[in-house]
Amino acid sequence: MLKPVQPASPASGTGLPLRCGLGFKPEHFRALLETQPDIGFFEIHAENYMVEGGPLHHCLGQIRSSYPLSLHGVGLSIGGEGELDAAHLDRLATLIERYAPAVFSEHLAWSSHGGVFLDDLLPLPYDRDSLDRVCAHVDQVQTRLGRRMLIENPATYVEFAASTLTEAEFIGEVVARTGCGLLLDVNNAYVSCVNHGRDLWAYIEALPLAAVGQIHLAGFARDTDAAGDPLLIDTHGAPVAQAVWDLYRRVLGRVGAMPTLIERDNDIPPLPVLLAEARCAEGMLQELAP
Repeated sequence: MLKPVQPASPASGTGLPLRCGLGFKPEHFRALLETQPDIGFFEIHAENYMVEGGPLHHCLGQIRSSYPLSLHGVGLSIGGEGELDAAHLDRLATLIERYAPAVFSEHLAWSSHGGVFLDDLLPLPYDRDSLDRVCAHVDQVQTRLGRRMLIENPATYVEFAASTLTEAEFIGEVVARTGCGLLLDVNNAYVSCVNHGRDLWAYIEALPLAAVGQIHLAGFARDTDAAGDPLLIDTHGAPVAQAVWDLYRRVLGRVGAMPTLIERDNDIPPLPVLLAEARCAEGMLQELAP
C-alpha cells in the first residue's frame, strides 16, 4: 500500500498543492508502489474509469489514498452542436463522487456529433452562437456536478472564417458568464500561436489569467503544412520543449505559482524520466515560494 505523501507547499484555490503532478499510467503502478515518489498529485482521464470495477479502479484507489487527484475529461464535447450526453455526464458525476478529485477540467472542443463519438478534440468557430451553446453546456455540467470546472484552451490547426471573436476573447466570455475557471495549457498556447502566426505573449495576456486554476505542460511534434510553413502537432508524446519551458517560466511570473501537470500519453517513458521533468517544473515553482 502506498503511504500518504504530505504536500510540501500550500494548496491552491483549486485544492491541489502548488506543485507539479503527473498523469497516472497503470504501467507505472508497480514503480509507484516500490518508490513512493514525492510528487504533487496525479491526473487521470475520466473516460478511462467509467466502469464499476476492475484492475484500473484497484490501482487508482491506492493512488487516491496517497495523493491528491485531478480529473480531466476528454469526451463531454463541450463545444458540440448537440445536447450533452446525459448518460456520460451521469457517469462522470459518479466517478467524481467516488474519488472526490480536487479539480475537474475539460477541453474547449467537440468530439461527438449525432451520437457518433470521434477520437479527436475538434475546434469550433468563435462566434455568438457557439458562445451561447458552450456557456449553456458549462452551466449544465457545473450544475450537475455541483462544482466549478476548468476549461482548457485548445491546440488547433485550422481557424474558422466565421469567427467573430478571438480565441482569448471567447474564453474570457465563457469564464465571465459561467464562473468556470481556466486550465492554461502552455503547450497548446505555443502550438496554436505558431500554427496561426499569432503573437504568443499577446495571446497569453488576453486570456482571463485571474481564472487560471491549473497549468498543463506537454511535448509536441514538428511538421510542415502544404505551404511549407511550420506546423506543430500536440502529440503528448515527447519531452516538454525548451520554448515551452521558457514560456512556462514567464507565465508563472505573470500568474504566480499554479498546480502544474506534465502530460505524457504517447511513447510513455519509464517513471524516472517523467519525475525528472516534474522536478524541473518544481524548481520553477519553488522560485516563487514565499
